[in-house]
Amino acid sequence: MNFEMWIRALKAARAAAGVSQEGLAALIKWSPSLIAAIETGRRRPTMEFAVASDEALHTGGLLAELLKEADRERGPSWFAAWRGYEQEATRLRAFEPCLVPGLLQTEAYARAVISAGGLHQPPMVDELVAVRMERQQLLQRDDPPQCVFLVDETAVRRPVGSPAVLDAQLGQLLAEAERPHVRLHIVPLSVGEHVGLTGGFVLADLPDGEQAIYLENAARGHVVNDPEMIRLIDRKWDSLLGEALSTNASLDLLRKLKVTS
Repeated sequence: MNFEMWIRALKAARAAAGVSQEGLAALIKWSPSLIAAIETGRRRPTMEFAVASDEALHTGGLLAELLKEADRERGPSWFAAWRGYEQEATRLRAFEPCLVPGLLQTEAYARAVISAGGLHQPPMVDELVAVRMERQQLLQRDDPPQCVFLVDETAVRRPVGSPAVLDAQLGQLLAEAERPHVRLHIVPLSVGEHVGLTGGFVLADLPDGEQAIYLENAARGHVVNDPEMIRLIDRKWDSLLGEALSTNASLDLLRKLKVTS
């Protein structure tokens, strides 16, 4: 089962119910442009979308079940939907309180994080690391999104993997921050409590003017399109950016923490 087959199933369900893209958009309260993007493969569907479409088209949960099957093909099923948003975004704003963001991780750092606790067998660790490294091609495209990363100082001090792994990771952060479309800010420990302590998030601005959020907890991550939630996360972002060091001060801190030149 792949996403092309899932798209065909959605179109068939719409046709059987006599519902146009615009009609489905009205029924599930999503934008017609988003449905068009999903049906042309430019954006991956979320489980929220599949469930809502099942209810609107009276398919008895078929689309949700097929989406679960398609998501099992590669990487965590719950992350597949976000990759479409990430690839299409014109701007990404990410905050991480504990870890270096995945788009900026070295392979050794990513491997240490993914293999922690022995929760995954070695073949799965290899697969998840490979997927994470592939995602980073986003930053090397001819038309990359503007990316702003806010990282808590805790994340750049934690000796993930080993001191050498962390040192190489700090070097990677300094190198990535030189890209014209990448900005990096550190939220210093001196701030104390802040609105990001409850967890990280990513805000994606999309070409059609819409926004989406990626949130992750201890078990899984999910994509949120709810306008009220987007407004809340946007306020959190503004608060965190106000507490963060400037770009130059952030890079100076990384240079001080880095052991080797």
